[in-house]
Amino acid sequence: MDNTLLQSNIDFPQMKSDVLEFLIRNSILSAEFDVHEHTTATLIELARELGITDDIYEAMMSKTTEHELLGMRGAGLEPGAKELLESIYEKYVLVVLTNNSLAAAREALELTGISEYFDIIIGREQMSALKPSPSGYHYMMSKFKTIEPKEWIAIGDSWIDGKAAQAAGIPFVSYRVSADQMLQRCVKPIGNIEHLSGLLHYL
Repeated sequence: MDNTLLQSNIDFPQMKSDVLEFLIRNSILSAEFDVHEHTTATLIELARELGITDDIYEAMMSKTTEHELLGMRGAGLEPGAKELLESIYEKYVLVVLTNNSLAAAREALELTGISEYFDIIIGREQMSALKPSPSGYHYMMSKFKTIEPKEWIAIGDSWIDGKAAQAAGIPFVSYRVSADQMLQRCVKPIGNIEHLSGLLHYL
């Protein structure tokens, strides 16, 4: 969703920094922890693997939700997003799968006038683990059991999107990210596009 459908105003570096600070303050991670290779999502999943309490988890997610809701205010559409959706609406099953909270996702999609195009919107509440885990895709496929993994196409601008799709057996198209950058994370897209209209080539 972010920076694929929507031009998100979420301050992702600050969100990651705030989550890291929270985890250090609560003695989940050390002050020397190397955060360079992590995203907010992978930090959250690491904290869960380390065995945080429900209260710590809820407080951490509350911080991310604040950033998401703030960043979605005034968010606009990526160039060509509405035109693409109009051209494929009712021809394909369309799904938004985001690590954002469901509330933030719905608000952003409604404010930008595109929520009506989607058969389902999946936020982190529907996942057992955040992307790069494939759990969100597994949830999606449980809702559309007649569609095989290879019949879906996922699109995203981040390696975590590609990693999650790949782990679920779903072909992935990277958006405005080079294939080399994806390969550095062991993600092998079936293609790379610079404009959303390029997705039509893969449908």
